[in-house]
Amino acid sequence: MNEYVKKQNIRVIWTKIRTFFQKPDHVILVIFGILLSFVTIVPMITLLNDTFIIRPGSYAQFITGRSSGYTMVNWKDLFFGEASRMNLYRPMLNSILLAVFSSLGAILFGGTFAYLVTRTNMAFKKYLSAIFIFPYIMPQWTLAVIWQNLFKSNGVTGGSDGLFSTFFNLDMPLWWVEGLFPSIVILSIHYAPFAYILIGSIFRNMDSNLEEAAIIMDTPKPKMFFKITLPMVYPAILSTVLLVFASAMGSYPVPHYLKLETLATRYVSLGVRRAGQNSILGVLMMIFGVLILIVNHRNTKSRKSYTTVTGKSGQISLTNIGKFFKYAIPAVLIVITFFTSIYPILSFALETFLPNPGDYSFITQGNFKSLTTKWWVHNSMEEAGLYGQMGILYNKTIWNGFKGTVIVSGLAALFAGTIGLLIGYSVSRNRRSKFALYVNNMAFLPYLLPALAVGIAFFTFGSALGIYDTYLLVVIAGTFKYIPFASRSSLNSMMQISSEIEESAMILGIPWRKRMTRIIIPIQKSAILSGFLLPFITSVRELTLFMLLVNQTRLSTTLLSYYDEMGLYAFSSGINLIIIVFILILNFVINKLTGASLDKGVGGK
Repeated sequence: MNEYVKKQNIRVIWTKIRTFFQKPDHVILVIFGILLSFVTIVPMITLLNDTFIIRPGSYAQFITGRSSGYTMVNWKDLFFGEASRMNLYRPMLNSILLAVFSSLGAILFGGTFAYLVTRTNMAFKKYLSAIFIFPYIMPQWTLAVIWQNLFKSNGVTGGSDGLFSTFFNLDMPLWWVEGLFPSIVILSIHYAPFAYILIGSIFRNMDSNLEEAAIIMDTPKPKMFFKITLPMVYPAILSTVLLVFASAMGSYPVPHYLKLETLATRYVSLGVRRAGQNSILGVLMMIFGVLILIVNHRNTKSRKSYTTVTGKSGQISLTNIGKFFKYAIPAVLIVITFFTSIYPILSFALETFLPNPGDYSFITQGNFKSLTTKWWVHNSMEEAGLYGQMGILYNKTIWNGFKGTVIVSGLAALFAGTIGLLIGYSVSRNRRSKFALYVNNMAFLPYLLPALAVGIAFFTFGSALGIYDTYLLVVIAGTFKYIPFASRSSLNSMMQISSEIEESAMILGIPWRKRMTRIIIPIQKSAILSGFLLPFITSVRELTLFMLLVNQTRLSTTLLSYYDEMGLYAFSSGINLIIIVFILILNFVINKLTGASLDKGVGGK
């Protein structure tokens, strides 16, 4: 009898397992649950372990007198040592303030813009939608450099005068030119398009019947917005806060250029001698990200539903903002986007025609003949002014770096986008499953790891396998780091699609592959597309993650950084232009082939 019961129990368990794996979303969850656990947890454990290790020549060896083993010296000195305020507490406070206010700024600017473009009858939406994404295309440090070029002055910051000081004889205060305030402004502008893409895609796909029902009941517009419209995009807002907060917390280029001491800049400045304390800073940045992730989990529990795309009407009802505001609001936005999107490009372009970097005297002197095209068209290495470099159009180093960037970005975006799409679909179909929640968290955790820490981990990994300084290593690192972009974008869109749509197809016997390609993906094409474009754009302009993995000539961004270090700003500005033009061309081609694009995906007709 006992033997029979055992066989029956085994048969029941086997039946449950077989039934479980008959669903494609369950198979996806198991596969990526195992894979993400390995590639996410191992680097985190490695980073934590590094905080206790005594390395030869390190501060820990100097204190303990040992060249190997484990110690708590790094933790004690960082938290309670004489330099703890300089090395930890002040940078931590600045990082928190920078992350919080950058998130708020990006949400307010990008979210408001998304609502105006997708839900109102505002004029010039197509132009504004296209131009608004430019700051996200550009590398962070270029906006910081432009801010300095605009507002620096000899009387306040020392060195040469910026444009405001030169033309208006106006010296801006130090807090405006350097430090926390300009860093918040730059990162808010930089990540506002990110918020626009994620939030706008949700706004665009909302069923207007929800709002129309409120209008029939004479609900005031402000109350309708805060009680109906805003809650429907709540997951997208939280996802944006998660990503922007984590990005700002680990941002290095902007605080570095604007002289703000943060955990990220301290991470670099402490150097090899305090490698263990560096790792502690990395752990702290991860902890902040995990806390934000916990807040997100508590606010989007599985019982809450954000479904707004069902078998019913999906039409969009635009809010009439009045004849005056229809043109007044876009007029203000056109001025703002000129300085955030057009002026930087003009500045880059102008820099490539200056005979000497940063010398704008030709404007005040009216001597436009002094401008030169040598930085573009000089085809020999004999010109002393080019420091042994050929012009941009003939410079093989620049174009080889661009080729490497396209290869790495394309493959990383393809892998990250596909994995993120599958994870987003599977998690949305199993929202009440704890394992689905675990996979979703594992998919996002890579983004919480500081880019430098990830770069160091993959540098060690690549060196051990003999793939250092190869595209393969960079693609692996990029895929790992950018899965959160795609998974969050996909999850937001999938949570809007009612399961009734797919269940109807299942009743008709349509296989899973066709359900995905013929029903699910076409419904949320624009949001899913952003899950591929965001990793691509981010990878094209990534520096911190990749700078340890390849030499400086392999990718456009590492080469751009090299030219900046050498003072060859014409070449670095030219590379910036190449990157931006390439993204715009790609956006145009995708628009023509699929009818969607990075900007049009969130509404801009």
